[in-house]
Amino acid sequence: MECSNCKPDKNINRIVYACSGCADVGELADQVSRKLRKDGLATPKSSCLAGIGAGIKPFIDAAQAADQVITIDGCEVGCARKIIENIGLKPHAFFLTQMGLEKGKTIPTPELREKICNNIAEQI
Repeated sequence: MECSNCKPDKNINRIVYACSGCADVGELADQVSRKLRKDGLATPKSSCLAGIGAGIKPFIDAAQAADQVITIDGCEVGCARKIIENIGLKPHAFFLTQMGLEKGKTIPTPELREKICNNIAEQI
């Protein structure tokens, strides 16, 4: 199933990063970011959030060269957003718990992943 709201724009270098935390909402954030790349909303060649956090220059350079940086965090702690802000960028940040999901009580299903992908795509 493809994101119905994902409209690729080849003129925009958009990178999406997910927290990919160990909680269910972190798992879903990772799945959503991968699907957004697969469906063309963001560049399929991704940079590495862990590499940015580790201070590895090529990963930082890739983020700083992007036209738009999107972060998807499972919860309000906002690890992905904070890592990107630490390199001087202001991402378009999304938090799954602000979309009505509950940490520890969310089952990452394909239908939920699709719903979140469409929600994010509508806002970009």
